[in-house]
Amino acid sequence: MIQYLIYAGRSSRDFGLFLSGSGTYGAPEKDLELTDVPGRNGSLVFDNHRFKNIEVTYPAFLYQNFEANLAGLRNFLLSKSGYQRLEDTYHPEEFRMALYAGPFEPDVGSFLRDGSLNLKFQCKPQRFLKSGEKTVTFTSSGSLYNPTLFDARPLIRVYGTGTLVIGSYSIQVASSPYPYIDIDCDVMDGYYGAANANQYLTLTEFPSLPPGKTGVTIGTLTKAVITPRWWML
Repeated sequence: MIQYLIYAGRSSRDFGLFLSGSGTYGAPEKDLELTDVPGRNGSLVFDNHRFKNIEVTYPAFLYQNFEANLAGLRNFLLSKSGYQRLEDTYHPEEFRMALYAGPFEPDVGSFLRDGSLNLKFQCKPQRFLKSGEKTVTFTSSGSLYNPTLFDARPLIRVYGTGTLVIGSYSIQVASSPYPYIDIDCDVMDGYYGAANANQYLTLTEFPSLPPGKTGVTIGTLTKAVITPRWWML
């Protein structure tokens, strides 16, 4: 099977670029601080409870319409700002959030007919599961099941007023002028479109979904729609 990637919605096949190997099986580094104490064996470990970014490298090659495809690929990659969605055919059930910053350094073959290069992306540590993009709608009490070993930070859309309970977390939703409010537990923000809606929410902490089963109670809310965002390393 010929392997390829999709970055920011564009397939590498659009540029005649295919993958010749994969550097996508590694895992990120934990963010730890080690402190040595005189007279004490070993080091004290302070865990910051996060993972660092990881560099993911794709060895790749071009052999069709080489000059035009190379120019198109170079300009496309370097035109994008910030993190973009990255998928590859090695891991069809996953995606990453990745940044391409260059440098763009192809190894050009004879007579400008073909070439190869290593595409290096700075990636957030998570491998997000595509199954975690599927929304779950609650019009009554129910539950969610996290199939991974890591706490997920969901996107929650609430309709109506009342109290939403997710596991041990509680969110009170007051009356607002909006038909619904989105609660993004990753960026810790409540909004409707571009409008800030945090003033209509009362909570002590944004919910997360631990491994296994988590109960969901919507109370007097009309409904809640949850995108769980499952991820692994």
